[in-house]
Amino acid sequence: MTKKELLADLEQEMIKDTTLPLQEARLVFGEGNEDAEVLFIGEAPGFHEDRLGRPFVGRGGELLTECIGSIGWYREQVYITNIVKRRPPENRDPLSEEIEAYKPYLARQIEIIGPRIIVPLGRFAMNYFLPDAKISRDQGKIFVVGKYKVMPMFHPAAALRGTTVLNQFKETFTKLPMIVSGEVEVIKPEVTQTKKSSEEESSQVSLF
Repeated sequence: MTKKELLADLEQEMIKDTTLPLQEARLVFGEGNEDAEVLFIGEAPGFHEDRLGRPFVGRGGELLTECIGSIGWYREQVYITNIVKRRPPENRDPLSEEIEAYKPYLARQIEIIGPRIIVPLGRFAMNYFLPDAKISRDQGKIFVVGKYKVMPMFHPAAALRGTTVLNQFKETFTKLPMIVSGEVEVIKPEVTQTKKSSEEESSQVSLF
């Protein structure tokens, strides 16, 4: 099967899975190039995403699309999705149990696409890969997590709330072409890790 077919099958599986939380909202699976080198992952859909069934189409999405264009790329070249694929009520933060429920599907989505670089947008997406990282400290740093390069960034919605964060968001974006081309050496920065049991470590590895 092609990647496109595998992703379509996964989406249908999610639609049929009535155990997933937030069933009252529309499933927003993700969109873009299934062979993308760069995968952007947010936390959950918002009002506009729920209405249109597409990820990042509100004001934050406009900023994301603008920044993708600013480095000479097109939105259609990358893949964009969220961890939680249905909108939480009133755009609240996703709950831990909601994130846990959707995690296995995200792991399979990542495995199918097989990107070179994963860009988690905001702390919820970042903590999927780096549980002990802090977005203010670690955004823009390049980590190696399993077989993937992971570069956390501020969420576009956060960037819209302040000039300082917006400037950092735009500056970090300029690194992406250099990472893809191999011009930037990937050095795994130190992140304070809490001691995990062997069972927890095995679970973490299985996500990737």
